[in-house]
Amino acid sequence: MALRNYILVCGGTGCESAGADSIYKNLISECELQGVADEVQIIKTGCFGFCEQGPIVKILPEDSFYVQVKPEDAKELVSEHIVKGREVARLLYNKNESKKHAKVEDIEFYQKQFRIVLRNCGFINPENIDEYVAREGYAALEKVLFEMTPDDVINELKVAGLRGRGGAGFPSWMKWNFTKQVEDDVKYVVCNADEGDPGAYMDRSTLEGDPHSILEAMTIAGYTCGASKGYIYIRAEYPLAIKRLEIAMGQAREYGLLGEDILGSGFGFDIEIRLGAGAFVCGEETALLASIEGERGMPRPRPPFPAVKGLWGRPTVINNVETWANIPVILLKGGEWFSKIGTDDSKGTKVFALTGKIRNSGLVEVPMGTTLREIIFDIGGGIANGREFKAVQTGGPSGGVITKEHLDTPIDYGSLTGLGSMMGSGGMIVMDEDDCIVDVTKFYLGFSVDESCGKCSPCRIGGRSLYNLLDKITKGDGEMEDIDKMKEIGAAMKKASLCGLGQTAPNPILSTLHYFEKEYLAHIKDKRCPAGKCKELISYNILADKCIGCTACARKCPVDAIIGERRQLHRIDPDLCIKCGVCLETCKFGAVFVR
Repeated sequence: MALRNYILVCGGTGCESAGADSIYKNLISECELQGVADEVQIIKTGCFGFCEQGPIVKILPEDSFYVQVKPEDAKELVSEHIVKGREVARLLYNKNESKKHAKVEDIEFYQKQFRIVLRNCGFINPENIDEYVAREGYAALEKVLFEMTPDDVINELKVAGLRGRGGAGFPSWMKWNFTKQVEDDVKYVVCNADEGDPGAYMDRSTLEGDPHSILEAMTIAGYTCGASKGYIYIRAEYPLAIKRLEIAMGQAREYGLLGEDILGSGFGFDIEIRLGAGAFVCGEETALLASIEGERGMPRPRPPFPAVKGLWGRPTVINNVETWANIPVILLKGGEWFSKIGTDDSKGTKVFALTGKIRNSGLVEVPMGTTLREIIFDIGGGIANGREFKAVQTGGPSGGVITKEHLDTPIDYGSLTGLGSMMGSGGMIVMDEDDCIVDVTKFYLGFSVDESCGKCSPCRIGGRSLYNLLDKITKGDGEMEDIDKMKEIGAAMKKASLCGLGQTAPNPILSTLHYFEKEYLAHIKDKRCPAGKCKELISYNILADKCIGCTACARKCPVDAIIGERRQLHRIDPDLCIKCGVCLETCKFGAVFVR
């Protein structure tokens, strides 16, 4: 019997953790029980991107987009949609609109996106090489091996204008060309999948949803630069990505796409996986290479750069996952096609992990030049819970904040740097009016301090000094001279630190001091946290004209800090209060307030 429907189940880590595997298995068993197993193909894919609404199930050919699906919904999806041909309206995506969405292109989250890196995520079974091949997979490798010289490949990348997506934005063609030009019998190709920014999961999702695109790109680089060996350096905390990479590598070898004499071309190239232990500093390329070599992951002085002298002292091309994922498309469609996407300075698209105080969190891929406003309000749906936008942190702990007056800034390397932030690998964390800028900055500094390898004193000592000053300010002990101290230490770290971690660690402080100095002054001079987040600077109180003496807050208080008889005015003992906020959440009459 011919297939009537395809059911695509999101199999990314986020949806898997919310029960996607049970949904997948239940759909299979329900199709068997209801006698339609021969008419339906059920596929577990990679991430659909719309993480806020997961787990997601999409049914073709109707393109029905079902969200927040639970394992017990499988029976109704099969009986109604598959057997009777009726969509299950209650599970279709809908956001404040009278009409239920049935097709992906009708959903605002996807309308301004343009997918190159994520082209296969959510469309194919990442554990089936045939599905990758069916979507032009390995066609670029075939074209390169039989129709292009290494110089042709370099020139195509140069025309494309692809820049590295790991943060620095170095031209990819130039890096490849450096390695190609070095005369050496042994060269290497490395994929940096050591994604460690708080809130970032772009590379992980790409590997989970489309592992073959990375293998294909690395093999192309091997041919172009004269390398026969590649390594994928990935943190061990990404078990699903590792599993799918291992499956993809086995399938590629079986099909003659990895190993000796690829596709009968005479060119051989193979790849190994090396697991990292989760050290953020190993995202820096020289520290990563040291870790692959079995040494402690610590940065090395540059030059020489890895492209000339890298892994075991040999020429090495290193790119991150997102950069690699662009390569097959560029070589198949042409550099000129790619160069027409984006801006003069920044070509192509960029993938962001949009998180924080946002309605629609998830993976977003947009053309370079798209504005922050479009990403946050059109794609992201604006700020959650009706709160006001305050700032967005781009570039993770290495970046800075961008405020509402710059929301119409186009996203590209130059524009973000000009605002005191950076592109970084693609983390984008949105903050609202309830977030304390000083507290958020302290979080990022704490992360950088914990992740510092300690090799160079500007980072080791400077980072700790900055954190201590921030901690002092959030506890109400700050002094006016602390602001100048932070600026001086930050400037010294940027100039003298050995690697990018130390050089960019002060960015959150320098950026927030530029845009939110008044908030710092409130903490220092007024001993007040405007957002009510810094515990040492706030107190919980009860309004006499609103308290009805219901005792609800007193019953919930974990330390019995609320005193008062029933139907009488209550008060909070400041000596006992631990400032947990339970009373504020409990009171239904607005009688509890923060000062």
